Amino acid sequence: MKIPVFDISLNSNEKKFIRDVIKKNNYTSGPYIKKFENEFGKINNSKFNISTSNGTNALHLCCKAIGIKEGDEVLVSSSTNMASAFSIIYCGGVPIPIDINNETWQIDPYLVEKKITKKTKAIMVVHLFGQSVEMDLILKIAKKYKLKIIEDCAEAHGVFYKNKHVGNFGDVAAYSFYFNKSITSGEGGMVSTNSKRIYEFVKSYKNLQILFLNCLDSTLYFLMFHCQKHRQSMRLLC
Repeated sequence: MKIPVFDISLNSNEKKFIRDVIKKNNYTSGPYIKKFENEFGKINNSKFNISTSNGTNALHLCCKAIGIKEGDEVLVSSSTNMASAFSIIYCGGVPIPIDINNETWQIDPYLVEKKITKKTKAIMVVHLFGQSVEMDLILKIAKKYKLKIIEDCAEAHGVFYKNKHVGNFGDVAAYSFYFNKSITSGEGGMVSTNSKRIYEFVKSYKNLQILFLNCLDSTLYFLMFHCQKHRQSMRLLC
């Protein structure tokens, strides 16, 4: 017996919008993307929402936005999709698994503090199965040790903790819109935050833009990527 990961159908309304996207050649951006970001913001109550190609990409951007780098440790639930750990590894970080609470199946906040070291930079909480992590103690620990918080909300659309939508407790959050999620676009993800700085970084980084410290960095970037056929000229310039 085969049990499908998802069971979804498109009605005439969805097909109408798809045809409109094709007609207007808005395959990767356009008014529908912006409208989706705005409408989703009405659900999760976050100030800034930036769409991505998938949830894994959203998590990767979250890690980059808070500055995870080589050797940094990030505490993460041991019960989660592999993408949570992968996003940390993509930045050179080290995922440190934290066991779950047997009653809630969420990361056990009482085990978090025991795994904190001098290399710990952040806690990635994963709100699983439409339920929320107990955020009060997580916030207390993060404040005590000056840690950043990433919220993996891939399975937490419309989920609240103490009358506050998840994704608004930490520094930044990631959502997924894969077929098996409660809100789906087939593929897709979203980075949500209430920080203008993080919003500007993610918006720039997801579009392959690099924030240069000065004009010299910008010039070197141009030479590296646009003069590949002129290696001899590159050597002379250097």
